[in-house]
Amino acid sequence: MSAKFKEIFIFIAGSTPQVITETIYALATKKPAINPNEIYIITTLKGKEIVKKSLIDKGILKKLFSEYSITAVPLSEDSFLIPTDASGRPLEDIKSEHENELIGDLITSFIREKAKDMSATLHCSIAGGRKTMSFYMGSALQLFGRPWDNLYHVLVSPEFESNPDFFYKPKKNAVIECRMPDGRIKNLNTKDAKIELAELPFIRLGSKVSLQGKGFSELVADSQKEIDIATIQPPISINISERTVYIGDSLIEMVPVELMIYTAFLKQKTLYCKYPERQYCLDCAECFQSLVDFSSRPALENMAKDYKKIYGNQPLKSEELLSRWKDGIDTGIIRQNISKINRTLREQLQDETLLPYYCVTALKKYGSSRYGIRAEKGKIRIE
Repeated sequence: MSAKFKEIFIFIAGSTPQVITETIYALATKKPAINPNEIYIITTLKGKEIVKKSLIDKGILKKLFSEYSITAVPLSEDSFLIPTDASGRPLEDIKSEHENELIGDLITSFIREKAKDMSATLHCSIAGGRKTMSFYMGSALQLFGRPWDNLYHVLVSPEFESNPDFFYKPKKNAVIECRMPDGRIKNLNTKDAKIELAELPFIRLGSKVSLQGKGFSELVADSQKEIDIATIQPPISINISERTVYIGDSLIEMVPVELMIYTAFLKQKTLYCKYPERQYCLDCAECFQSLVDFSSRPALENMAKDYKKIYGNQPLKSEELLSRWKDGIDTGIIRQNISKINRTLREQLQDETLLPYYCVTALKKYGSSRYGIRAEKGKIRIE
């Protein structure tokens, strides 16, 4: 990555702090080298004590930085992220379903926050901690990771992997003891150790979906809902001058007045959205209007422009419409045409499961009915 980026290393750790130094070593010996500007360790109170005792108190992390000319990043209290219970006490370990939820929410919220910094690259390791912690880390990156963020698993030679005295491959060969499965003690040369970093691919949803939830479960539900919308709803295309309405591959035939009114309802979503910064509508219905507003004279004047196009840009048609309804279309006429439009859709749309998205829907709100179409605004194309 460009030098302007901050390299942020994020680890999950349990009883094997070696994965932290092994990952730092693997990244530092890449070509080009990747060295940390910030280091964070997501763990438990028990895991924190193990990391501090081995990496800090014994000076192993400091030695690694010095040996491989890595600018030192000291670990402070702020470097450790530990979930807390309802009383604010840090968790000693992760044993219950509730404690798993707490660590999941912590990992997700932290990744979410760090991913807001567009000048930072996240390097996340899933090699340590419990399996559920690895799952949450990978899932959090799927939800919020950018194209330049990375997810890793460190791979170490089997005889060194579980050795409590091996933390990284030193430049100068050293001999360490290894207890074999049969109880024998074997001397190992660190020059024979192999440390590889597997970069794990993951689907990046961060820029594709709009996530409002706070906890991990809510965020997953948000993502699933948006994916369902993206795959279930086909696009709707209207060509006014050609008098065609296509929902997916289905051609829907409407008479001119129905087409004019239906197009007006769709334009409520594309032109008058109250939250244009939101990529998806989901359950939002703020663009729905009362029939009084929808049938007003200004609304009719906008509809008349489309009515003119429907009739090959003949001005007499739009003038006739405006002269007939000087104060706007009667709401009773609008209701009748809504019924006709919905009947047309029911008769011609091949997949009836799509009807709730494309029919004109009435919604009780603020003490009166408001009308609109639930189709996603991004699915609508009007020519």
